Amino acid sequence: MSCLPGRKTSLLGVPYRAKGEEVMTLSRRDFLKIAGVSAIAGIGGTVFAKEKGLPEAALATPTTGALTGKRWAMAIDMRMLNSGEDIKRVTDACDRVHNVPHFENPKHEVKWIWPETFEHCFPGQEHQYLPEDIKHKPFLVLCNHCENPACVRVCPTQAMFKRTDGIVMHDAHRCIGCKYCMAACPYGAISYNLNDPRHAKNLQEYVNPEFPTRAIGVVEKCSFCYERLAKGMKPACVEASRGALVFGDITDPASEIRKLLSLKYTIRRKPELGEEPNVYYIIG
Repeated sequence: MSCLPGRKTSLLGVPYRAKGEEVMTLSRRDFLKIAGVSAIAGIGGTVFAKEKGLPEAALATPTTGALTGKRWAMAIDMRMLNSGEDIKRVTDACDRVHNVPHFENPKHEVKWIWPETFEHCFPGQEHQYLPEDIKHKPFLVLCNHCENPACVRVCPTQAMFKRTDGIVMHDAHRCIGCKYCMAACPYGAISYNLNDPRHAKNLQEYVNPEFPTRAIGVVEKCSFCYERLAKGMKPACVEASRGALVFGDITDPASEIRKLLSLKYTIRRKPELGEEPNVYYIIG
């Protein structure tokens, strides 16, 4: 798929769709061709991304002033998130930076970072003697940027791919909306654009021109703010959290996150599945 001459594209090479323009659909034969060619050629997501000319920020190629790491991870100290206001400050920061659409119908909801109950975050770890403040506390959840991401394994077009620094990326230009990644993700971290995000009320009032808006018919998720890392900035949620969210290179013993994990007991979501999530929680 090549962009039309003169067509304005997003940071990831995604062509902006004109008002009223229909979304491209693939026949079953075309779908299988793409999947088959990708499988036969053995093309990795990062390799394809380079061939299609995605920005360096998406490929984890170091640039001057960029934050670099071998394996990015996040720790969420739930002891510091004690109110709905604390949670909203973090989620609003992410939504505003990434043009995440807001729809009234919960079935159309698009989520990058959002609150969930302990029961939904850590199924199998709850019990009747769980402290009340933990049982009813809203836990922040997002893409876990797994070491062994199922979404990358099942994507037939390599729209989902993992960078060399561990960030799991999504290229909307390659996405055909098959939802395989959504079915494979055990954390519910991937959303599907059933409606055109640009028609969302919040995006009618404000759009961040530095981050691409998406189109109907593709999925999206948290990207660990790869575009901010390329500018030497921490993720938006981390900056807005007032210390509750810690982000860094987990392979670096001197990093803030490694020091924190060495001092505090943490848990991860569904570690028994073998995905090796890179988001850790401090709960007490």
